[in-house]
This record gives sequence, structure tokens and C-alpha cells, in this order.
Amino acid sequence: MPGVKEAPLIPLQPGLKNSKGPQALKILTSSAWNPPPGPRKLHGDLMYLYVVTMEDKRFHISACPKGFYINQSTDEVFNPRPDNPSHLSHSLIDLLSQISPSFKRAFQQMQKKRTLRHAFERVATPYQVYQWTAPQLEHTIDAIRAEDAFSSKLGYEEHIPGQTRDWNEELQTTRELPRKTLPERLLRERAIFKVHGDFVIAATRGAMAVIDGNVLAINPGEDPKMQMFIWNNIFFSLGFDVRDHYKDLGGDVAAFVAPRNDLHGVRVYSAVDIEGLYTLGTVVIDYRGYRVTAQSIIPGILEREQEQSVVYGSIDFGKTVLSHPKYLELLRKAGKHLKIMPHSVLNENDEPVELCSSVECKGIIGNDGRHYILDLLRTFPPDVNFLVLDDIDLCPELKSLGFPIEHKHKLSCLRQELLEAFIEDRYVTFIRSAAQHLQNFNSQKTTVENNNEVTNEENGIAQTENEKQIELKANKNQNDVMVKALDAIKEAQLKVSTSDETQASDVVKYACAAVGSLKEQEFDFRFNPDVFSPGIRHVDDPTSFNAISKQKKLIQDASEFLVKKQIPSFIKEHMNHTSPPMDGTSLTEALHSHGINIRYLGKVIHMLEKIPRMEYLHRIAVVELIVRSTKHIYYSYMQNTDAMHLSNAISHFLNCFLSSGPASVTSNSNDSSKSNRRGKNKKLSKNANASGNKNASAAENSDWLQVTPKSLWLQIKKEVKSYWDYELKCDSIETAVEVYGFHRISVLRAFCLKVGIQVLLREYNFELRNKTTFTEEDILNVFPIVKHISPRASDAYNFYTTGQSKIQQGLFKEGYELISEALNLLNNVFGAMHSENGSCLRMLARLSYLLGDPQEALAIQQRSVIMSERVNGIDHPCTVLEYTHLSLYCFANGQIGASLKLLYRARYLLVLICGEDHPEVALIDSNISLILHAVGEYELSLRFIEHALELNLKYFGEKSMHVAVSYHLVARTQSCMGDFRSALNNEKETYAIYKSQLGETHEKTRESAECLRLLTQQAVLLQRKMNDIYSNGKLSTGLPPIHIQPPTMGSVLEMLNTINGILFVQISQKDIAKVRTEIEKHLKSTSDGTDAIEAAKDEGISENTDALLNSPKKTDILIDVNNGTGDKDLKS
Repeated sequence: MPGVKEAPLIPLQPGLKNSKGPQALKILTSSAWNPPPGPRKLHGDLMYLYVVTMEDKRFHISACPKGFYINQSTDEVFNPRPDNPSHLSHSLIDLLSQISPSFKRAFQQMQKKRTLRHAFERVATPYQVYQWTAPQLEHTIDAIRAEDAFSSKLGYEEHIPGQTRDWNEELQTTRELPRKTLPERLLRERAIFKVHGDFVIAATRGAMAVIDGNVLAINPGEDPKMQMFIWNNIFFSLGFDVRDHYKDLGGDVAAFVAPRNDLHGVRVYSAVDIEGLYTLGTVVIDYRGYRVTAQSIIPGILEREQEQSVVYGSIDFGKTVLSHPKYLELLRKAGKHLKIMPHSVLNENDEPVELCSSVECKGIIGNDGRHYILDLLRTFPPDVNFLVLDDIDLCPELKSLGFPIEHKHKLSCLRQELLEAFIEDRYVTFIRSAAQHLQNFNSQKTTVENNNEVTNEENGIAQTENEKQIELKANKNQNDVMVKALDAIKEAQLKVSTSDETQASDVVKYACAAVGSLKEQEFDFRFNPDVFSPGIRHVDDPTSFNAISKQKKLIQDASEFLVKKQIPSFIKEHMNHTSPPMDGTSLTEALHSHGINIRYLGKVIHMLEKIPRMEYLHRIAVVELIVRSTKHIYYSYMQNTDAMHLSNAISHFLNCFLSSGPASVTSNSNDSSKSNRRGKNKKLSKNANASGNKNASAAENSDWLQVTPKSLWLQIKKEVKSYWDYELKCDSIETAVEVYGFHRISVLRAFCLKVGIQVLLREYNFELRNKTTFTEEDILNVFPIVKHISPRASDAYNFYTTGQSKIQQGLFKEGYELISEALNLLNNVFGAMHSENGSCLRMLARLSYLLGDPQEALAIQQRSVIMSERVNGIDHPCTVLEYTHLSLYCFANGQIGASLKLLYRARYLLVLICGEDHPEVALIDSNISLILHAVGEYELSLRFIEHALELNLKYFGEKSMHVAVSYHLVARTQSCMGDFRSALNNEKETYAIYKSQLGETHEKTRESAECLRLLTQQAVLLQRKMNDIYSNGKLSTGLPPIHIQPPTMGSVLEMLNTINGILFVQISQKDIAKVRTEIEKHLKSTSDGTDAIEAAKDEGISENTDALLNSPKKTDILIDVNNGTGDKDLKS
């Protein structure tokens, strides 16, 4: 309901009471008489099973080639002869059904229950999804589970008995598969995805085993932080600065960040997919406060020293540098895509060595002859806003914002998305400069013949011409300026004569100089990742066009562009709230898509503070800042905690972080040793060594007891200031809630998902003053946070994007076919269960609805919802959006009850994630209000729509269309309740907005005026009746009755469509003819017809004329106003 303070937690996982199925057997396990002795093997005995039925009968069962039968063995006596009766059955199920009626009954119930479930509920997900809450489950005895957990199969693949998998060979062989035809590409991508998925699962299990102390190190004599591990043919290393490798770059902090940067490098090189260039399988796992890097092993690397293996790059940060012609060839190809500039550095003998990557990137040729690259942590150029450098002077605007900020480490890099946006922006400037220069040149050359053409030997103008239209597509918001530039260049091209080749090349030179291109005669932007690396000596020619000073300036400009253009454009884009982030994860994704690193979050918050309409985003950003700072503190806190006290330590930390009550805890060592048998493993000594004393006592391993709420929040404030340069205006959870207005349950959710804590599903009262909120029983588990690359389905992505462009042109049927094909290809590559399949399903459901088939839309959207719940999580923002879409299709199919339940569920999850103060809550409340209005629940409906109106006023402004619709809905509800005076006032507001925004003649304004007339009429009538009653004491008969007309389902559905961004627009034949003439005019105005048509289509200037012309005389054309709202594109 509107006005809730904290969302309850128990409804997060509904249906838990019914989750427990019937028990069929008490025990089913392999018998202690296994394996069959020699004589019995010769009689065909394969193995023995032991069963205890629900009737408490005990049986020993023999498995043989004919099937299963009961033998005469007991717990004390081995007698493998068949019993009488032996119940010989081909199937074990049949045998158990004969000996136990309870099993027969229960097994039938279990089968029936399973078949009733949707197929998507039974399919395995590609990666494990962990929930942050779980109910208290009874731990029952299960011999099979116990055997699985501790059997020698740990790390072995079941279908290759006795052999571990060679991960590196599998990963690289799948990449070498042919990829010329579509079937070949599908087969290759499916193989890559399958092997990668298996590798991620194996790496995660291995990393957990390493941290839990279940894997022996390959260098057990060294300090625990320096230990390395091999398990299941995977190499594991810890995120600590061993051998002072990162001493000058930030020590342990840099060592912690380096694996993540390396993973980014692996991701981009894998995406470029250059034939012959290989990266290692890499997974980064955060578990129990430790960062573990899992990598596949290069063949032969363990047999020789690293110095002997490396044939390219440097192992000592640039002192000795090697190069290799094959690596240069392969990396030059990759560098073209990644905008990495080939450059030369001096080695220890002052000899120039050419590189096509950062110096840290190492090339190793494995024993298999493949060329591997590793240590890709500096693939992209450094971010000078977070480096204090002597030779760089930032602009005054950045200095006023506090830059440069001295970061804790020196591995800050710019993102690939930023470099792409920066080059795109420079290209727009390049075209404008060229156009400007051409126009100036043109005005001076009035006497030149118009028929001659320019032949530019350097291909400067021709190149600009070809690339320009691509750029126009990317910069739709600058269409007008760009079209003028296009016309200017074309006109100039026609007017400049062949004798003026030098002038034509001058135009390109001028434009290149204006944007800072690294080539004199060509638009060229590439970045040198080593240009600010200390200790690296570059081969420099100050007079050349791409001198080191110019390369430095380019990186400085890119960093400047991030602050001055990307952050403001990010905020501007979110001002219209079309797809607002709901939590820290979706905010992070949105920032990354603009190329903004999370280290700029403090600066983003500073800018958001000044915009009242962005209060919700400001709050989400502050919560993300607090959670990330607390994560940094929590990791070091966990590293100093004994394995026997983990649950105590975690509950104490959560109490200090979120509770208003006392945070004192008494550690019960006896209980800990009982409940945690692994406590005596070598982890204890590992942590003791880490704290600097090999004979550390239990007292030294309980540093966590020293943490108090006050000390923790002081640390959080300090961390926020040092890492993000932001001053937190609170020193406790109470003041934080008061100042920033977030819910503690939202912070608990965000923190648990960020660090991997699973808490008990119960209601937590954070405000109890005399009792701790969390106890050790509330901490159920810790789970790993896994980061890995996501293999892509390239053909499916191409189909999907083409389908989207068709939809934007209004060609829904063609779009539907293309996206259906994309879904088929995704099923081929990823299997039935994947987040990208979910995006396709959501789009197909929306298209089915737009094409007038709500039943089909409902069926597809149901699949999308189940998929999102399983792949993203039950409380993921995507799942919330799926519920809202499903509710609309349910209502369209007459399932009003289901529709309301779905909206209530979506609202509950949204309030749990980010609280009620969010633009998306306004949309959900409007939907709920409309449906309640339809079923006659007017009072309840009014509460929801008034809350929606309040939010819309806050986030969209008083004159917005959202507010106008909300006022109208309030008026409708009030008129149905008989409150005509209030309804009249609200409808006046609607009329005023429509009149000012759309004009008096607009259809909406006229509709509102008619509504006002009817309401005035009813209000006057009611007042007369009231006056009559007051004056005469009774009602005279002469007055007409008051009409309160309940809404029809059709009108409610129409309004639901409107507020969800789906409009039905009437287009007449006249309008179609107008559109056609406009298009023809536009096409004639451009000189090259074919290119112009393409450009026009790309710019969205023209609709598809055939589709319009073939429409009936009076056509309903569906327009999806929020096309793509809340829909994530498939990852490129």
C-alpha cells in the first residue's frame, strides 16, 4: 500500500509452505558391502544398494545386467543370493514400488507435481544464481549427498573416468572451429559457450575449495598470501601483492584491482576474435573477503621460468622489453578494432622495440604452438584525472571539481565505451570543420566551373563522405546540424574544380588539425596505453604529427570529455525517466554504457544533488557509494577472521552497519567448534600468519570483536572521501537514513548481493535499541561473487538489431519475424535458458500485443517472466519489469485478478529494492489504480492514483503529460465516488496542461473540455439536490437523476495502453499522401539518390512508404511510444 516505511521480507519468497514434497524413502544409498568380491563379479553382480522404506523395512538390493533384485544380506551378514521373493525388476522404481506402497504413492505424486511445472522451471540455468535470503531448511540425513560431497570425483568429469579435463585445450580448440557459414558459426558459438560455462562452474568450485583450505598449494612453504594452487587443471592465485610486483602502483589495492582489469582485457580481445591470437580462460571470484583469479594453464608454462617463456612484452614493467614479428602482426589487427596505437619504446640497451599493446601485455608461445597473450590489465589508456602527474596540467574546470584525485592505485583506465563515444564526438567536430572550411573556400571560388569534380589523391573528402552517414545514424540528436553539413560538403564537392586538389587536401588537413588527429591527412584516433607509464622510455620525434606530447594530449582530452560531456549527458538522458535505474547494479550498468567508471560516482552524486527531479537517482547512487565503501572494509575484516567464527563475525558486522541496537557479541568458542568442523584447517594458521605472528592465539584472530558501529561508520566516511572524493553527511545508520531517505532493508539487500552473504528469511527490526538485529543463526551461508566474460551469439545479435530498426520504422511484422529468428539462433547457441533469450521473448510478447494478439503476448510473456526469475533472480529489476508487462497482457485477456496480483508483486519488489519514491512506482500505481477502478474499488483506487500523481508532479514537473493523465485519472475516480467538486478541480488542471502544451484545438484538449462540461453539469445537479434537501427537508421530484457511469473494460484497457506507452493513432489516406510527398521532396533534395534514401532511413526521417500506402483508407497504426523502454539490447 502507498505510504509503507519498510517493505516486509517474508513475502519475498512466497509458496515456501508447499515447497516440501512427499518423502518416498528414508534411506537409499550404496551398501557397505560394495564393491562385489571376485566370485560375485563372475555371477554378474555390479553393485549393492541399501534401502530403508517409509514402513521401516530394510533391504539390500543387488544390481546385475538383468536389473535389480533383493538379496539375503543383512547389516551383519553378507549373503548375495536372491531373496524369496526376489522381486527381480528391470527398473529400480518398479522394484521399490513392489516392496513399499508408500514409495509407490509418493513417487506418483512427485511425478505429477513435476509434470505440472513449466518446462522453464525444470531446465538448468547456465550459471548459478544465488539469492540473498533463504528459509531455514531442515537438514535431513542423506547418504547420497554425503557421498557426493566428499567422494574422490571432486574436480573430475563424470563422463571421462579418472581424467581431469584439459580446460585450455578445450577453450582454444572451440575458438579454432570454422566460422565461414551460419551453421558453422552456430556450432562454434555453442561449443564456446558450453565449454566456457563448464569452466566457470569448475573455477568457482575450485576457488571456494582453495579459500576453504581444501586444496594443497604448489608452494606450501611460502607465506599464505604468496601461495598458488592448481586444481582440476586450473591455476589459482590470490589477489595480494606478492614479491612487491605492484609496489609502485598501489600495493595490495592494485593487486586486488589488477585481475578485474585483466578480465576486461580478456573480454575485449575475445570479442575482437582475431584468428591465431589466444587469451586464457579467466574467471575472477570474490569469496569470504579474498579475490581469487582462476586461469587455464598454457601448455609447458609450468616447466620453465617466466623469463624463458615470454617472447613479447616485459616482465619487469619496461626495463627489459621484447618483441616478436608474429605478435606484432596479430596485435596490430586487434589494435585497429580496439584503437590501440603501435608505438616504440627503448629497452635496457637503448634499442627501439616496437609494441602494439601495453608493455605489461606478455606474449608466450605454448608447447602447442599457439600464440597466447596474458596480463592485459593495461589494454586501455590510463585515466589522467586519477593520476597525479608532473607533466600534465588539467583544465581549470576540472581543477575546480577537485581533479586530479590521487587514487589508492595507479591502474585506473578509461573504458572502451568512453573511447568510442569520444572518437564519435571528434568525428562530428571533424565533419563540421570540413563543412565550414569548404563553405569558406566555396564563397571565394565563385568563378569556377560547376561540372568539374574533385579527385582527392589522399582520399580525404571521399573518406569523409562514406563515413559521414554512419556518424549521422549515431548522432540522431544532432540531425539538423549534420544534414546541413552533409549538404554543404556535397555542394562544395561539386563546385571545387579538379585543378584544386591542393585546396581539397587543405580542407582535410584543416579538419584533422582542428580535432587533433594523429595523422595529417586522415581522421585517425588511436591511444598509446604506455604513454604515462613510469619507467618506460618512448622513442619520440617531437616534430612528427603523432609526437608523444600529442598522444598525451589526446588521452587528457578523453579524460576531460568524460567529465565535461559524458557525465552531463548521462544525467540529461535520465531526466525523462524512460528507463530509470532501480538499484546500484542497474545504475552501474547505465554508467558503464556511457563509459563512466564507478570511481566517478562521487562526482555524479555532486551533480545530481543540484537537480531535485533526480532525487531518486541521487539516493540510489549514495546507497551504492555506501555499500561499495563498506565492501572494501568488509573484505579486509573477513581476511582477519578465523574460519570458526565466521557467522559470529558477519552478524556482528551487519549489526554495526545497519542496526540501531547494541552490537556487542560474546564469542562462544565451544559452539563454534561444534558447528564448524572445518575450523581446525590450515586457514587458521593462514590468517595468523597474515596478521604477522605465526603463533597467533585465538584472541589475535578475533580483531572483528573490536569493530563498533561508531568506528565502522567513521571508516565508511573515510573510505568514501578517499576513494570517491565525496563527503558523506552522516556518521551512523540513523543519520544516513534521515539525510538520504533510503530503507535499511534495501541497503541490506544491496550489501548481501555485493559481498555474497545469505541471510535467514525473516523480518528484521533494525530499530530495536535493547536487542541486536542479527544473530549468528541469521547468517546461513556465504556465496562467491563470480566475474567472467560472456560469450556472444553474433548472428542472433545482428538479427535482433535489424529487427529493432524495423520496429522503429513501424514494420512490426518484419520485426517480429527477425526477432523470432534471433530467438531461434539464441536457443541454438545458449540453450533454452539465458538472459538474452529473455530480452527476445519480452520484445516478441510486446510485438504480439501490438499486432492485436493478446493471447499470444500473454503466453510468450509468461515464459519471459519465468526466465527472468531464474536467470536474473526473483527480485532483480528486470523481473519487476517483466511482471508489469505480464499484468497488462493478463488484463487484456480478461484475467483481472491475476493482473492485480502481478502488479502488487511488482510494486512490493520495487519498494524492497529502492523504496516508494521512484518514477517506476508512479507507473505501477497508475496501473493498479486503473484496474481497481475497473472493478469498482474506488477508494483504494484513489489512494494509488493520488500517490502516482504526487510522484509524477515531483519527477516530471507540473506541466508534463504524465501529470495531466494522473489528474484526469484522479478526476475519473472521484466522479465515480460522487465527489464532483474535487473531480472538477482536478480535471481543470488536466485541461490547463493540455491547453498550454497542445493548444485548444487538439483532440485531447477538446476531450478534457467535454469532460469538464459533464462534471460541471453533474456538480450543479448534485448541489441543487443538496440545497433542496437542506431547504425542504426532503428531495423534490422534479430534478433529473445523477449519472455515475462506471467505466467499461475497453476504456480501462485503452487507458492502460496509454500510460504504458502504447498508442493507437488514426491515420487517414490524406496524411499518408502528405508523408509520401514529404519523403519524395527530401529524396529529390539530395544529389545521390540511393545513399540519401539509406541516410534518411538511418536518421529515422522516412517511414517505410509501402507499409503506409498499402494501409486501408482509415487505418489504426500502433505506435509503441516507449519502444525499447526497459528493454536491454542484446550484448554486442
